[in-house]
Amino acid sequence: MRWLLLLTLSCASLAHAELNYDLQPRQIAADTWVLEGRTDNFAADNGGNIVNTAFIVTNAGVVVIDSGPSKRYGEALRQAIAKVTEQPVIKLLITHHHPDHVLGNQAFSDVPIAALAGTTQLLREQGEAMAENMYRLVGDWMRGTEVRLPTEELQAGLLTIGDHPLRLLALSGHTGADLAIFDERSGVLFAGDLVFYQRALTTPGTPGLDVWLADIATLQALPWKQIVPGHGPLASSDAPFAQMTDYLGWLDGLLRTGAAEGAEMNALIRAPIPQRFAAVSLSRYELIRSVSHLYPRYEQARFKRLD
Repeated sequence: MRWLLLLTLSCASLAHAELNYDLQPRQIAADTWVLEGRTDNFAADNGGNIVNTAFIVTNAGVVVIDSGPSKRYGEALRQAIAKVTEQPVIKLLITHHHPDHVLGNQAFSDVPIAALAGTTQLLREQGEAMAENMYRLVGDWMRGTEVRLPTEELQAGLLTIGDHPLRLLALSGHTGADLAIFDERSGVLFAGDLVFYQRALTTPGTPGLDVWLADIATLQALPWKQIVPGHGPLASSDAPFAQMTDYLGWLDGLLRTGAAEGAEMNALIRAPIPQRFAAVSLSRYELIRSVSHLYPRYEQARFKRLD
């Protein structure tokens, strides 16, 4: 139970007064602000603030993109928005179901919370377990946080809110249900976790690295001016796409070659990471996780059962 988890963690928790996300919106284009998280792993010293969230101030109201890792973060996000504009928040768009992007939903219970149908289903199935894990990882930052499901289903296509035409792309490479949002007015692409930049990507739930690579090509072909990745610094060049394509290709090759040679999983976990990825945060940590998640699929594809 969550109260037991919090009780166990209380001795090591930060003092209540210190639990302040101190969110600082940064304007990146007309009407567009981003709140950039760290590229660390979840920890008690960051409260799970490892994610990029954003908002667009349209002439009809504010559209928020992702709600962050906790109720406390969602509340801080609303306070940050109120310091920028008097326009009301009118919609929250969720890119996918992972906890750092959705557990702030409670702070937006007064507006439509919109997501792809697959995202809502995945959150319904996995949300409680993910929330419990977040309580273990970051402790008191999560106090009062509960899973709040989306209330509105999104479809791929054009969603015009006020003076901002938003092109919604329903993709699947990261989780099986991934929303990317392209603002046709500003040229800003909100890529969600389809794009990690200078932070190693996470692979639990991916339908396949080939699917993810195809999604990257789809996003890269858009007439974007700026890219807001789900994790890592913003960019106005194609560097995030190049890094993602390179890394996904390398990881796929590593797993494919390992399966062909009958390599043990432990050997792949210890495989040298190319120097070009040396500066990418959490490279070894995420390689270990990716091999654990994905290598059995490659082995099964290589060695068919003889029943």
